[in-house]
Amino acid sequence: MIREYKTNSRMKSLFGGSFEISDKFTPEANLVMACDDALTFARSLPKDFFSLIITSPPYNIGKEYEHKSTLKEYLAQQEPLIGELVRCLKHDGSICWQVGNYVENGEVFPLDIHFYDLFKSKGLHLRNRIIWHFEHGLHCSLRFSGRYETILWFTKSDNYIFNLDPVRIPSKYPGKCHFKGNKKGLPSGNPLGKNPSDVWKIVAEDWERLIWDIPNVKANHPEKTIHPCQFPVELVERCVLALTNENDWIYDPYAGVGSTLIAAAKRNRRAVGCDREEKYLDICRNRLQMLAEGTLRTRPLGKPVFKPTGREKVSRRPATWDKEETLL
Repeated sequence: MIREYKTNSRMKSLFGGSFEISDKFTPEANLVMACDDALTFARSLPKDFFSLIITSPPYNIGKEYEHKSTLKEYLAQQEPLIGELVRCLKHDGSICWQVGNYVENGEVFPLDIHFYDLFKSKGLHLRNRIIWHFEHGLHCSLRFSGRYETILWFTKSDNYIFNLDPVRIPSKYPGKCHFKGNKKGLPSGNPLGKNPSDVWKIVAEDWERLIWDIPNVKANHPEKTIHPCQFPVELVERCVLALTNENDWIYDPYAGVGSTLIAAAKRNRRAVGCDREEKYLDICRNRLQMLAEGTLRTRPLGKPVFKPTGREKVSRRPATWDKEETLL
């Protein structure tokens, strides 16, 4: 089945006056959204085709769309899919694998550490281990509350796409000059900004540190849907801009409500997504239609993370905490 949507002027550069969402893969499509098992669908895709494969796989923590198993069983289930993804990846392509922690009986197992060996066994090369920091999440009582997850960026070869200019950030000291040599007195930086380093914060003042500080999708986030572990569009956009070129193909084997497809469409790339939950695919199609119409709310790339001023009631210390009887 193919659905056609009219586009506004912001999307016409790639899709013309309209774009189609197909539920079957075809190289002639703009966007593909398939309802299928991730491994089964991956096996149907062509070899050496995608420039970027980016996803956030199930963490094996018992969410509604997954069956919790032992860590060993979980990794064994993921290995065949990873093999298929490597097969589908172009020689100059990248895989971005975003994961958190597996927790069992109060013990934390960092999934990126366990996934690293799986990807290395397939011949991939780790380029960066990116820290995604966020301010909100579960409050723990027997350990420190987790406030970051990781993105493993692998390439298939040493010849890979990396576009630095689209993701440069403003220099902290743009007026800094060379102090010796033939260029003495001339600006030492790049007029487009500096390399944001291997771990980013998304707002300008935060990019000076080695953290990507992008809010996770919670109740008051403009992108929030019914999905319990929604992937922020902003997080995907960074990878799309740096690791692909316009009109390239991007693939998300656990597409959920379509954040990867949205980021791809916004940045004039083609994309394939797969998910076995039809209710999430319906939301994805609706979000893409809203994007085409110019009505989809997303968090703008690089928007500063809100910082309380102290005037908000919720940001002020409750007076009752300062009464003697309430102190611990």
